[in-house]
Amino acid sequence: TPLLFHIAQFSEHVRDLHFMLQLEVVERMVAAPSTPEYGRLSVMLQTRFRMQKLFRVARGAFRPPPRVESAVVRMVPLEARPACDERRFDEIVRRAFSARRKTLRNALPLAPEDYRVLGIDPKLRPENLTPEDYVRIAQCV
Repeated sequence: TPLLFHIAQFSEHVRDLHFMLQLEVVERMVAAPSTPEYGRLSVMLQTRFRMQKLFRVARGAFRPPPRVESAVVRMVPLEARPACDERRFDEIVRRAFSARRKTLRNALPLAPEDYRVLGIDPKLRPENLTPEDYVRIAQCV
């Protein structure tokens, strides 16, 4: 996961990337909002890449077979990077998901009027927001 966060910083320098990783990691990478797998990794990658889970790789494809299943994922850089300060964006996403079970009102340092301007319900949880919502929050802060 730290390697994926690092690679995301250089999305404008690649055409596409293919990785074979543990199935659970790939599912977190491609997860949609409001699903159990959706989290910080999903948001950070999906704001920079179009993510596509290509296929699963069975344990029997390896000798000796591992204890986990694998999958191949394709990451294609988006044409435009998020139009916000990257450090601020990273901090917002990190804070939101470090308090995953809290509501946004308790997880993020926004005033009530900020939520109204953004059109975001402060009673939602971090996993309910889209990557684009996080970009808008970072732009507002």
